[in-house]
Amino acid sequence: AAAGGPEVVVCGDWNIAHREADLKNWKSNRKNSGFLPEEREWLTRVFDEAAYVDVVRALHPEQEGPYSWWSYRGRAFDNDAGWRIDYQVATPGLAGRAAKAWVERAATHGERWSDHAPVTVTYER
Repeated sequence: AAAGGPEVVVCGDWNIAHREADLKNWKSNRKNSGFLPEEREWLTRVFDEAAYVDVVRALHPEQEGPYSWWSYRGRAFDNDAGWRIDYQVATPGLAGRAAKAWVERAATHGERWSDHAPVTVTYER
């Protein structure tokens, strides 16, 4: 945000796994939609040029995932072979107030209500 401007967070399914750490099987998905070089480059521009912050990655810089989407095919959910494609992307001031972030993953495949799981962030005042 510009000096004194509003703080913004954009939440949702962006359908792009930005980094290798955001996708369990990244090597086999290099030519698949959601992990294409041009998609990943566009998301890099959102972070670098537009100065938005990937809040979950900022709080968990070295963690694989945490994944927020799993294919219904095979045993992706049971094997945690997921993708991190759901984001909370915020202006730097708001991102700096993020205290905690996690994915609310169901305990079992049978208990999940979607192929996505909510990404939750706690922001401090």
